[in-house]
Amino acid sequence: MICGARPTGRRILGLAGSASLTYHLLVPAPGPSATTVEVERSVEAAHSRQADPPQPLPRGGRVAPATNLALGTGLMLASMVLLPMMDGLAKGLSERLPVPMIIWARYFFHLLCLLPLLLLRFGPRALVPRQLGLQLVRGSLLLSGTALFFFALAMLPQATALALFFVSPLVVTMLAPLLLGERVGPWRVVAVLIGFVGIVLILRPGAGVFGWGAALALAAGVVHGFYMVFTRRLAGSAPPLLTLGYTAVVGAVVMTLVLPLVWQRPAPADLAVLALLGLLAAGGHFLLIKAFDYAPATWLAPVGYFEMVTAVTYGYLAYGFVPDVLGWLGIVIVVGAGVAISLKEQRAMRGLRPGS
Repeated sequence: MICGARPTGRRILGLAGSASLTYHLLVPAPGPSATTVEVERSVEAAHSRQADPPQPLPRGGRVAPATNLALGTGLMLASMVLLPMMDGLAKGLSERLPVPMIIWARYFFHLLCLLPLLLLRFGPRALVPRQLGLQLVRGSLLLSGTALFFFALAMLPQATALALFFVSPLVVTMLAPLLLGERVGPWRVVAVLIGFVGIVLILRPGAGVFGWGAALALAAGVVHGFYMVFTRRLAGSAPPLLTLGYTAVVGAVVMTLVLPLVWQRPAPADLAVLALLGLLAAGGHFLLIKAFDYAPATWLAPVGYFEMVTAVTYGYLAYGFVPDVLGWLGIVIVVGAGVAISLKEQRAMRGLRPGS
């Protein structure tokens, strides 16, 4: 059903993704921000009430759907169910198959599902991006973050790996003044410092928690932070579905070149799970894009942390793992710091109500 849908999307604003890296950490992007979009909608509505001549359609020839916070939130929650499921399956496969082979499947089958949609909606010419260099860098960063995260999943419980990966929005906050020229107020600095306190609680230096798995998860979060910065830089340069296709192409091509070095014939059941990874990635990101059609990034950002709940649930059901008290405290602090940053941005929004 996912492969046969006709998706539309205005733009992914600073998404991470999962790799579930995917794209599924949310930070407001520069350029036409969520607030700007809402202001534009209000102005257009006022023009309509005054019986002004019709305004030209936005790029892509499509009118943006009306804001519906309830629907956007529901789509976001559905995405946060599918993407951690992909992570959990990847962790299980890592016990039987080489991790690079799992990374290849995540991108290859994702692209296999996405390519017909891209060709049908945009045509072959659109597959060549206008800012090829930046798109290649962005796709390479996402691939690197995905690889680091999948290797971390092979060594750590899913919830622990994801909690450490959530360092990425904190990294973006630190990089924003240097790479984007954004002003970072003292409240953001405090949120970042508090977030790092949570990271220390999760790692507990000297308690034997920190190791290669934790280092890889943190590195994945840092790399993903750079990916999010490049996502901001490219905001509006291409439709979101097309941008998602560019990142899938980079990962599929690079990992297909690596595949002969690590190939191991999978059992039929494992082959089906490998294909399912790509379907979950495509489905999760499709729902993510649709969520942004109906609600702004500043509203959806806190909802994205529901991924932590589903990651803990999957880890418990599959492996019986539940974080201890200090681990939970660290997770709550890291997630709370990210939510605080998002909610501060949300204060700029006015007059939004579910279904409005």
